Amino acid sequence: MVSDALVATVVALLVTASFPFYLYGAWYILDQEVVTWDVLIHHLKFIAVGLVLTTGPMLTWMAPRFLDQIGGLSALHVFLGLQAYAMLILALTGIVRIFQVKRGHDLYEQDATERDVDIDELHENMGAWRGRLRIGVAGYVVFWLLAWLVGVVRYLNKYVLYG
Repeated sequence: MVSDALVATVVALLVTASFPFYLYGAWYILDQEVVTWDVLIHHLKFIAVGLVLTTGPMLTWMAPRFLDQIGGLSALHVFLGLQAYAMLILALTGIVRIFQVKRGHDLYEQDATERDVDIDELHENMGAWRGRLRIGVAGYVVFWLLAWLVGVVRYLNKYVLYG
């Protein structure tokens, strides 16, 4: 049987490994002058890997054990993690609408680089959707980092310092 400490170490490493994928995905899309379909897909591949590396361990190992570990730090860890996912949902409510409008105007095509289009003029709510996306992404990163820090403290307390 695999020890609890070994599984906790693997989970900690997987969740920690997700952060560079988030960073690269964010840097990549921010570094592009025009977001074509290929750019969007490349960006989403890295973001998806980051989400799998975080969400997989959370659903398969962390969540089922929560009720057995109720305490101050575990409650804080769960609260911060849930806030991160709530912010992700907020971001998705913006990006889905932006995607629909940009796709409807063929702005993900390669020849879109030749068009001079102000994205806010594509739809009256574009500014609000972009705001949701920015707030959601920034909130996700902040809450993810806070949850990760609390998780590291929990890991150190349980398996390194007092294990």
